[in-house]
Amino acid sequence: MVTIRPFRWDDSATVSTIIVRCLREVNSRDYPAELIDRMCAHFTPARVEQLAGERQMFVAVDDGGVVGTVSRDGNKVFTMFIHPERIGTGVGRLLMRHIEGLAAAEGHDFMETGASITGHGFYQRLGYTDIRTSDTDFGLNYILRKPLHPR
Repeated sequence: MVTIRPFRWDDSATVSTIIVRCLREVNSRDYPAELIDRMCAHFTPARVEQLAGERQMFVAVDDGGVVGTVSRDGNKVFTMFIHPERIGTGVGRLLMRHIEGLAAAEGHDFMETGASITGHGFYQRLGYTDIRTSDTDFGLNYILRKPLHPR
């Protein structure tokens, strides 16, 4: 059974490893190797800790440990990654429902995220719609929104 809990500082190395594995094993289908290398170098354990200090970060855990992560700042979604072996098992959906519920409880009307080419379809399946695209240091980014309903 997968549960969601707040990030703990001792999660930083595991979260970094999950992000790097996801980038190399999944996102590499959509991005050139040089860009994947830059993204991987960006998500060190120290950088994960820095991000966790700037916004709310959560991890999905099961009896085998951390299997995914997401962070948020209000109604903005960041750093959503699932262990490659757990993609398609509902972990991402569970993480997103968790942070969407928190944002709705705070009175936000919508959730917004930036999505890679790789993650774009995932967010669309969760009810997010494109509002624009942007170019970032890490390539094309889709900006998507989803209306939130009070819970």
